[in-house]
Amino acid sequence: MESPILLITGGGRGIGAATAKLAAQQGYQVVINYRKDASSAEKIVADIIASGGLAHCLQADVSDVKQVTEMFSTIRRNWGPIKALVNSAGVLDQQARFVDTQPDRWQRIFQTNVFGTMQCCQEAFQDMAVSCGGQGGAIVNVSSLASVYGSPNEYVDYAASKGAVDSFSKGFALEVAGDGIRVNVVRPGLIYTDMHADGGEAGRVDRIGPNLPLQRGGQPEEVAEAILWLLSDKSSYSTGGFIDVGGGR
Repeated sequence: MESPILLITGGGRGIGAATAKLAAQQGYQVVINYRKDASSAEKIVADIIASGGLAHCLQADVSDVKQVTEMFSTIRRNWGPIKALVNSAGVLDQQARFVDTQPDRWQRIFQTNVFGTMQCCQEAFQDMAVSCGGQGGAIVNVSSLASVYGSPNEYVDYAASKGAVDSFSKGFALEVAGDGIRVNVVRPGLIYTDMHADGGEAGRVDRIGPNLPLQRGGQPEEVAEAILWLLSDKSSYSTGGFIDVGGGR
């Protein structure tokens, strides 16, 4: 039996990388997409192969329409149609009050977080949909609990982009359910990833984590477990749903 192909956008670090490793352990052939950090993606691939798994990495900026199209074409040509998709690629900018930010920042964030996710879902539909000759599939979009609490004084624009991901995922899930495709969302909270350093506060999880109900920040592997459950047949009756992995936040 051939290993099902799983594409993970932003799979070279953080939650995406943890998901790639766990997915390979569970028998997926993993395609790790990255934007610019080739060395991190290549290391994940090497680790997976050394452990007996199947993995490849592929550069593409998901904010660029042409690059997304070319990425899916390359996957189909080299390895075949994908069976599963995890949209984990995401960006934010420096912590700031929303009133101090500029439209070019909002556009950059939405271009990756929202439009990149939407286009990858549209491409995946062509591979998975029964009406297109596919055999069904599963998609997990990685959102954020920021979509719920709004991230005031830090990342309101990022939170808004993740709110858009939530709404899109719900509507898309209901559209494609009859085509054998399940679409669900995982909303991480405070997780130990490099994204906090990208926003200007590397120690953000340590600062806020003790105030959460579970009194700590989370690990990428804990989010990966939720993602892999939603991809698996164990969640075969779940679509259009949300799993919050946020320590009770």
